[in-house]
Amino acid sequence: MFTGIIEEIGEVIEISDTGEFRTIRVRGRDVMSDLRAGSSIAVNGVCLTARSSDRTTFSADMSRETLDRTSLGNLRKGAIVNLERPMRGDSRFGGHIVQGHVDGVGHIRQFDRQGDAWELEVEYPEAGSRYIVEKGSIAVDGISLTIAALKRSNAFSVAIIPHTFENTNLKAAKAGVPVNIEFDVLAKYVENLITPYLSKEGKPEARSQKPEGGRI
Repeated sequence: MFTGIIEEIGEVIEISDTGEFRTIRVRGRDVMSDLRAGSSIAVNGVCLTARSSDRTTFSADMSRETLDRTSLGNLRKGAIVNLERPMRGDSRFGGHIVQGHVDGVGHIRQFDRQGDAWELEVEYPEAGSRYIVEKGSIAVDGISLTIAALKRSNAFSVAIIPHTFENTNLKAAKAGVPVNIEFDVLAKYVENLITPYLSKEGKPEARSQKPEGGRI
């Protein structure tokens, strides 16, 4: 599990294809202190498994499923990526629950500076509308963000503070760039729990007051 608090920006230094898999090698710094082969690492919000590592780089394989469902297939040599190791059990929980399981790919609609901050507007897959609420949490390329406003045509905006801008891949963001979207997992669990109790119209079903066994 991750929290969406990006630890550092890495750089893609090598990309290779072998059969159904694509392997990337990423240069990092802080995350390399305890990253070993088999360790989990979130790259732009996608949970990957380190295939190999040395003092400054690690490699990870991406399956066809990962390439088809995330934006990682668009990575090129020299791209900067958000890196986060899994949350430690004794750490502060600074963001929100992020699994590293991307729900879909969105696109940056616009990214404008507003005074000392920036406003990021992202278009998201229509199927995710029910999971997005104003002031709710969302992960964009693995960054834990708070939705500031809902926009027309399946889009939301978030306010980006200077620290986030300088310490994530948003410093290279521009309109049209694809981003990985992960909706709040708590919303998905709630939906799954209440669905059996809803009628086809989405309203609560009438529950019989008659006790089991037919006795009053």
